[in-house]
Amino acid sequence: MRVYLKIWNLGNQIMVAVCDENLLGKKFRDGDLKLEVKEDFYGGELVPIEEGVKAVKKAMIANIVGENIVRELIKENLIVEEAVIRIAGIPHVQIVRIDLMDTRG
Repeated sequence: MRVYLKIWNLGNQIMVAVCDENLLGKKFRDGDLKLEVKEDFYGGELVPIEEGVKAVKKAMIANIVGENIVRELIKENLIVEEAVIRIAGIPHVQIVRIDLMDTRG
């Protein structure tokens, strides 16, 4: 299985966008909810799903779309099923990690 992975280095923080290979460029609607898997946001490099999981482990912010990548992240205990929303049946989850380390010295 492969996923599209895009990585942004924001100073000392990493943000990633990961989506299942078959979802890139698609749009989904469910009532008022809309999900666009835009190529300019998600369309980075096509990589094995394991590489996508590794990138999510390092990220402070992650946007994730698709059955395959979401299933793998649940298996790795990186997300819980309750955090996943579905838009037209497509799983979507966002992760934001907060560094609580006090750097005010």
